[in-house]
Amino acid sequence: MNIKNNILETIGNTPLIKLNKITKDFPCTVLAKVEYFNPGNSVKDRMALKMVEVAEKEGKLKPGGTIIECTSGNTGMGLALAAVVKGYKCIFTTTDKQSKEKMDILKALGAEVIVCPTNVEPDDPRSYYSVARRLNQEIPNSYLCNQYDNLANRQAHYETTGPELWEQTEGKITHFVCTAGTGGTVTGTAMYLKEKNPNIQIWAIDVYGSLLTKYFRTGQVDMSEVHPYISEGFGEDFVPGNYDMKVIDHFEQVSDKDGAIMARRIAKEEGLFCGYSAGSCLQGLMQLKSKLKEGDLVACLLHDHGSRYVAKIYNDQWMMERGFLEVKTFRDIVNGRGAKKIISISAERTVNDAFELMQKYNIENLPVIQNDEVSGAVSESGLFSKMIKEGQDLRFKRIYEVLESPYPIVAYDTPMERLSHLISKENGAVLAKDDTGNYHIVTKYDVIQALGG
Repeated sequence: MNIKNNILETIGNTPLIKLNKITKDFPCTVLAKVEYFNPGNSVKDRMALKMVEVAEKEGKLKPGGTIIECTSGNTGMGLALAAVVKGYKCIFTTTDKQSKEKMDILKALGAEVIVCPTNVEPDDPRSYYSVARRLNQEIPNSYLCNQYDNLANRQAHYETTGPELWEQTEGKITHFVCTAGTGGTVTGTAMYLKEKNPNIQIWAIDVYGSLLTKYFRTGQVDMSEVHPYISEGFGEDFVPGNYDMKVIDHFEQVSDKDGAIMARRIAKEEGLFCGYSAGSCLQGLMQLKSKLKEGDLVACLLHDHGSRYVAKIYNDQWMMERGFLEVKTFRDIVNGRGAKKIISISAERTVNDAFELMQKYNIENLPVIQNDEVSGAVSESGLFSKMIKEGQDLRFKRIYEVLESPYPIVAYDTPMERLSHLISKENGAVLAKDDTGNYHIVTKYDVIQALGG
């Protein structure tokens, strides 16, 4: 029987999947090493387990001990899985830019999570590096993994990720592309692949705001390169000990916006629901497309699962607030057609008055507004249906006698996709107030015209 003794035995042997749509214009084949198939949903499971095993072997981690680590979330997940199986406690320090989902998952596995400020120097007492070191000194029988300088990190990838890629491609791999953070994944995998074939190109993907790219090119640690960035899971403000720059052939920087947008494309076009670094990895490859030729076989490492970013890169509002998503909104529709004064009617007016307004302005939907309060609506189709159903002339009835349900009132920056769901046969329009408090209306025809534009 093929039975695993525990969850840790399911780490590794992740699939290599061909990309078909995003890279359709590439001269070569592009494959994705999809690491969210690991039990902790990220590539970090590999090195987390290895760090624990090496610490146990060296006597640094003893029974009943406490694992301490500074983590963006994924390493913590791997360590927490190992701790559950092996009987350790976990305390993790992380930064306030990490997604809430990551922190909640760590807590669900019994870990204690301490959130530290992002925008401080690494040696600042408040940084997540410094807090982890202090806890290690204060807590008896504790072990600080230090994924940045712990060479078990890159050893894990030398022993597993590299061999898997070599075997899965039957040794035909020509390029390995991977985001660069602690350096363990890109360096360890590169060390193995370069031993097999020194001509294999290793491309590391970095983020603007990280100093790694300039360090690779010049050997200088230039802190002027460091500035806050939104991307998660890669880029650094120092050079971790896991790096061996000799096995890396190129560093490419990607913007926060481009990485986020590409992650969403991977999900929609390839069906791979990946995290921020996966989008940045593929975006970096897109920027390097001109360096590829026919016959190349490229493997990109897709770091983790998109479920940890549903409140961020997969949230339209979050994307729009940062200018990452160019989505047409109620405001855009109004501005596109000209912000004309809304045509409305009061409840005391007659149906005949409503018909005259509809004919004069060539409209079908009239909100009923009085003293800046929306009490209902009348529509051409609704009035016509009432006349047919009741078999009488309604023209001299008051509007309040034939009132239809009021149109939904939404925020002025509501995305057009949301508007299209609100507008239906029974509900012909949507209202919103602009920044000065004036009402505007959007109908199905406005949405159709905006989509066509």
